Amino acid sequence: MEYRHLGASGFKVPVLSFGTGTFGGKGEFFQAWGATDVAEARRLLDICFDAGVTMFDTADIYSTGASESVLGEALKGKRDKAIISTKATFRFDDGPNSVGSSRFHLIRAVDSALKRLQTDYIDLFQLHGFDARTPIAEVMSTFDDLVRAGKIRYTGVSNFSGWHLMKSQDVADRYGYPRYVANQTYYSLVGRDYEWELMPLGVDQGVGAVVWSPLGWGRLTGKIKRGQPLPDSSRLHKTAGMGPPVPDEYLFRVLDAIDEIAAETGKTVPQIALNWLLQRPTVSTVLIGARNEEQLRQNLGAVGWNLTPEQVAKLDEASAVRPAYPYWHQEGFVERNPKAV
Repeated sequence: MEYRHLGASGFKVPVLSFGTGTFGGKGEFFQAWGATDVAEARRLLDICFDAGVTMFDTADIYSTGASESVLGEALKGKRDKAIISTKATFRFDDGPNSVGSSRFHLIRAVDSALKRLQTDYIDLFQLHGFDARTPIAEVMSTFDDLVRAGKIRYTGVSNFSGWHLMKSQDVADRYGYPRYVANQTYYSLVGRDYEWELMPLGVDQGVGAVVWSPLGWGRLTGKIKRGQPLPDSSRLHKTAGMGPPVPDEYLFRVLDAIDEIAAETGKTVPQIALNWLLQRPTVSTVLIGARNEEQLRQNLGAVGWNLTPEQVAKLDEASAVRPAYPYWHQEGFVERNPKAV
């Protein structure tokens, strides 16, 4: 397993990490993802460890804490071998302070996560979303305290816009607080918005991408075919409206290109989609999820080989979209304003 630096930090993470949103299965949304219990989680984690996948990502809102609890129980006796990544910011319960990035909520969220995970430190803690009602200096100073206390080792964000992230880095620099080194971001062959602003920012500011939903919210699993209904097992039946929209013709244009490369390489649709991401700038690690051992082993087959430059170019062309303003305008000034990709 290849390891890469997490952004500009000295910390290395495997290029594939395991997302545990399928652990717990509490609530309709997360039941559609999966309902992995502790016994099955141990089996999946053993497969990950054997393959060199040592980073495991979760969040407090995944099954209302059950994902963290299952992960913590499954990691008993193996904590020293694992990198744990978790997140908080979104509403956890009905309490008036159980949401956001206030000092009150972050400290309580971290302490609660430590208990559920059965550990005394979190390797990477990320804000799940931007809180516009809490001063950024309050957020960054709280993280500084948590790092100094040894409860968190590295910090990052998720679902931030470019100015959210850049303003946070500026506050960190101004007061000497820890900078964000990770951006857990949506990025896939059918969702390339990350490249417009967040990727150039990541290059400039040393922020590594931790890619979530690399298979386009379940659209690049290889099970969706032109002219055929969604398979009964697809979670898109319940979650399509909650995730990023992807026009059918665009999706099938990308899938046609992947199918051509699959025929050339003997690799599966998910393996090709994941391998393409691993060749993109700023990508530190890609989160793979699995409801069972078969899915996990298939996703692990995305490493140990590389698409050719010609195959990458074919996928780039098939998945290209016209960027929003001002990015389409900036494409006319590459002499002095080159893109990151």
